Amino acid sequence: MYKYVKSLPYPISIKKKDLAMAKNIITQFGGANGELGAALRYFSQKFNMPDDKGRSLLNDIATEEMGHAEMVSTMVKMLIADASLEELKKAGLEGYYTEHGYGIYPTDANGVPFTASYFASTGDIFADLSEDMAAEEKARATYENLINLATDKDVIAPLLFLRQREIVHFNRFKELYDYYKSEKSKTM
Repeated sequence: MYKYVKSLPYPISIKKKDLAMAKNIITQFGGANGELGAALRYFSQKFNMPDDKGRSLLNDIATEEMGHAEMVSTMVKMLIADASLEELKKAGLEGYYTEHGYGIYPTDANGVPFTASYFASTGDIFADLSEDMAAEEKARATYENLINLATDKDVIAPLLFLRQREIVHFNRFKELYDYYKSEKSKTM
C-alpha cells in the first residue's frame, strides 16, 4: 500500500548551524501540534470513516504528514550538524544530548517527549474531523511562530511550504466534514 519515494516533499538545504532554531523546530516532529501526532491521528481515524472517500483522504493526509515529519527531522539534523558539546550546552540541549546524542527523537521544544495522548480517535466522524481541522490550524499557527523566529531563508522556505500544507489539509478536512453533514441531512 505504501511506496517510499526517496526524496523530500520540498528540498531542504540548510547551510548554517542554528541550535536554538533546531530546539524550536523539533516540536513539529514530536510536540502536541506536530507532524507525528497528525500522521497517527489521521491513520487511526481512517478506519472509522463511513466510505472510501473518507478513508482515502485520511490515509493520504496521514501519509503526507509522515513526509512532513521527515522534513522536520531533516531540518533539525542539518541545524545541529557539527555542533560541539559546548554549543549544545549553550543552546540548552545538554539534556537532549544526554538521552539521544545527535539522534532525532520526538519531543517538543521544551524536551517533553511525544505521547499518544496528543491525539484522539473518538469513533465519531464529526468529532474526529473537527479535531483534525483544529489540529491543522494549531500546526499552522506553530509554523507561523517558527517562521517569525527564523532568520535564515534556508529555514524559512521549508517552513512556509509546511505552513501552506496545513492550510490545504484544513480545507480538505472541512470539505469532507461538510460533505458528511450534507449526506446526513439527506437521511433525516
